[in-house]
Amino acid sequence: MLTATKGGKINISEEKDTKSVAEKFSKLIKQGDFILLSGNLGVGKTTFIKYIINSLQKANKQKISEVTSPTFSVTNEYQIKKKLIKHYDLYRIKNKKELNNLGIQENLKNQITFVEWPEIVKKIKVENSINLIFEYKKNYTERYLSIISKDKKILNEIK
Repeated sequence: MLTATKGGKINISEEKDTKSVAEKFSKLIKQGDFILLSGNLGVGKTTFIKYIINSLQKANKQKISEVTSPTFSVTNEYQIKKKLIKHYDLYRIKNKKELNNLGIQENLKNQITFVEWPEIVKKIKVENSINLIFEYKKNYTERYLSIISKDKKILNEIK
């Protein structure tokens, strides 16, 4: 069973909990959402995105695809019916020029955008931004997710 702490953090230490939260989240996101995922290496950002994409594929009766981190390609794209999903990993992006070359700000209203390592884009003003903050606790044995969004429905439905 999912539990939120007093601070609003959701315990996702068990992979089944990560999957459950991601599946709920997949039902709430929409075209135009710009989702920023922050957290240490290995804390579950890509796994969370994998469960969201696979949940959307399943709901749309599409083949489940392998979702991997775009660390080296920088971006992966998924077409789910009429939804375009772009998954960026900005770990290796060092400056605004490199960022601009990616075209990350283009057509935002026509897609769902996931950005891992978003520190370089945090200053971009996007109407539908959602911040997902992943963190470790207790010597890396526990993981927690915090969700920051203007959309109260997302906050209420997930917890």
